[in-house]
Amino acid sequence: MLDIKFIRENKELVAEAARKKRIDFNVEELLKLDDERIKLVTSIDDLRRQQNEASDGIAMATGTEKLRLIDKVSSVKANLQKKEEELKVIMKSWQSLMLLVPNIPDMSVPEGDDDNFNQEFKAWGNKPQFDFSPKSHVDLMVDLNLADFDRGTKVAGFRGYFLKNEAVELCFALWQYSMKVALDDGFSPLITPIIDRPEMFMGTGYLPQGEEDLYKTQDGDYLAGTAEVPTMGYYFNEVIPQENLPIKFAAFSPCYRREAGSHGKDTKGLIRVHEFYKVEQVVLCEASHAESVKYHEQILANAEKIMQGLEIPYRVVINCTGDLGQGQVKKYDIEAWVPGESKYRETHSISYFHDFQTRRSNTRYKDVDGKTKFAHSLNGTALASPRILVSIIENYQQADGSIAIPKVLQPYLGGRTVIK
Repeated sequence: MLDIKFIRENKELVAEAARKKRIDFNVEELLKLDDERIKLVTSIDDLRRQQNEASDGIAMATGTEKLRLIDKVSSVKANLQKKEEELKVIMKSWQSLMLLVPNIPDMSVPEGDDDNFNQEFKAWGNKPQFDFSPKSHVDLMVDLNLADFDRGTKVAGFRGYFLKNEAVELCFALWQYSMKVALDDGFSPLITPIIDRPEMFMGTGYLPQGEEDLYKTQDGDYLAGTAEVPTMGYYFNEVIPQENLPIKFAAFSPCYRREAGSHGKDTKGLIRVHEFYKVEQVVLCEASHAESVKYHEQILANAEKIMQGLEIPYRVVINCTGDLGQGQVKKYDIEAWVPGESKYRETHSISYFHDFQTRRSNTRYKDVDGKTKFAHSLNGTALASPRILVSIIENYQQADGSIAIPKVLQPYLGGRTVIK
């Protein structure tokens, strides 16, 4: 959410942001409604003043003057109630439109319609050269009894899966390894609730637009698709002492996504599933663009450190405007090399929002001058599993069908070096 004062003073910038992000939003419609809101608020304030003045006069008046003032209070009260009802209707529409206002993308973000226009920023690692025909992770995992997709579908439906044996151990190792990288950089570990109130999704921007991709409970709550949602809710409606900033969480949670709109995409394997696990980096910092940029680069560096430790070839792309969410100012994706597809596939997303999310969740801090400000927020994947297994298993496959274990994970698996 943006400040209405900022929107008024920068309506062309907001309109351009909507165009760049390919979001259907009419800023003039919002400002017209805001004019009505301001007019009604002014009228209501004036009527309340008249009501108070007349009420005060009644106590002092006598005779016909008192009767006149009583009639005036009655008339003003009726008019006030009418105006207040009108304001309720206006405010409902106004608030709905305010939730649709897109954030302003950074000037460094390339313009484009979708992820086809994302720009490679840098690449790391050497793609493996096999002297045999590499297999897909699905074939490798089935052959080595690491996964059962048929029974997963039987039990959980479409995109269901069972992980088995060393694949389970790999996941535990990956969670510990990625958490260690984050903790070594000063992040605090957190395990979050994943059934969360609608306000938490509204605060992070997943509602109202993203509801179709959420699982909803019978009590009206939702299952979060990332620990970003509950972690950002940790300071919902709170004022944080400035000396506590930056706040850096490494949050672990299961995640649930309906994958709405992805019918027919990645129907086999572990790239796109309905339930998975993530270690998510979440940062709250001072309301400074420079601070946001600094921590954006820091959480990207942590994610790269994890990938480099795993020795998986990857590239970093800058997401174009059409591939940004409503609230994101800038986003990096890390894409890991997948030999079975001969292409890079996204494994990490790393974003900053300025105060877009914190305005919605009313998360503030007091600066050194005692002024209350909205904090800036950032988040980024440290590691998502089981998707990361795809690139590990395919890049580390060997001619005999076995899978070498990345050196950095071997201590977590009792020193074993291979899965066979």
